[in-house]
Amino acid sequence: MGKVNNNVPLEYSTEENSLKIFGFWTFLGAEIMLFGTLFASYFTLVDRTGNGPTGAEIFEITPVLAETFILLTSSFTIGLAIHAMRLGSKKATLTFMGITLLLGAAFLSVEIYEFVHYAHVGAGITVSAFTSILLTTLGTHGLHVTFGLFWGIFLMIQIAKRGLTSVTAGKAFVFSLYWHFLDVVWIFIFSFIYLKGMM
Repeated sequence: MGKVNNNVPLEYSTEENSLKIFGFWTFLGAEIMLFGTLFASYFTLVDRTGNGPTGAEIFEITPVLAETFILLTSSFTIGLAIHAMRLGSKKATLTFMGITLLLGAAFLSVEIYEFVHYAHVGAGITVSAFTSILLTTLGTHGLHVTFGLFWGIFLMIQIAKRGLTSVTAGKAFVFSLYWHFLDVVWIFIFSFIYLKGMM
């Protein structure tokens, strides 16, 4: 483990942590390319509905607004968790992380409801090019949130056992970057898939 620098936030206090955080930013660059490709495919295929329904016919504003509110709130609470971590409060860090994960689970429950709704109205993944890319894009984001929930649970267990060290702080900060990234992707989904599709 590298030498600890007490003049910077705990997550940046070792050279190893700084390198890992930089590496994770690089990973997020690859994730941006993944979602960028999905969005480009969506914009190409959005009007290819065949005999299937259009976005205007299947999108419901209430669950979409609920998902957006839940996820944006979770972005705020993970920010509070990192702030608490920097203040050295293990209890507050775990509390806000727990709230974040509960909000993530609530988001997924609404998304599952949404997928069931799509199936009931005949918008399955094989119905048209539009429904295929729609469900692939939403599903990819949903899988990322699901992964984040398991990651967050394991991270909370580590913090509970080991406390707030440079190692656990570095992991928590990287997790917060991941969670914020998912929120940013959702804003694009909300704006360019749902809102545009309802017009």
